[in-house]
Amino acid sequence: MTDEGKNLRGLRIAASVSFAAYVAVIVGANWMIGHVGTPIPGAHVLPVGFGLEAPSGVYLAALAFVARDVLQRVGGAKAGVAAILVGAGISAFVASAHLAFASGATFLLSETCDFLIYTPLQRRSFPLAVVASGLVGDLVDSTVFLTLAGIPLAVALPGQLVGKLWVMLLGGLLAAWIRRYPLFSTPARNLSAATTAA
Repeated sequence: MTDEGKNLRGLRIAASVSFAAYVAVIVGANWMIGHVGTPIPGAHVLPVGFGLEAPSGVYLAALAFVARDVLQRVGGAKAGVAAILVGAGISAFVASAHLAFASGATFLLSETCDFLIYTPLQRRSFPLAVVASGLVGDLVDSTVFLTLAGIPLAVALPGQLVGKLWVMLLGGLLAAWIRRYPLFSTPARNLSAATTAA
């Protein structure tokens, strides 16, 4: 197998794993909100520090931002949108249809914000792009999701922002670590670009 063939195979595997991870965290976050933690109107909450609580899916929802950025890097933007639609569809079987809709609509909105921030920044610094897009996505995503899901902002928003911040900072460290591998070293080397060139 040629080096180009090995690279394409590696990209396909990385894109498949990132796609599955993104879908899994979307579904897992929606399931947790309905089943894990202390019940409040419309959700269950867990502590996130500083005496704050957030809907229990907060930790997985923040991981979704990291999975999304890795998927966009190796699989392209269309793969990210497809993962959101699949994740929202599956979520309807593990959470209420209302929650699945709120989640899917919110992820699509945050994906748009991600295109505006992550996509240009990743060419300069992958870790910075993951953290910066995650922080902006955190604010937009949290406010819109809680509103659509009917979860009181006064009760959940501060904790939601803090909980996601912890995971996104870890995501920045993860991005810095995986960037050492050639497969993730440049945004131009994604599956859609490699397939077009092949």
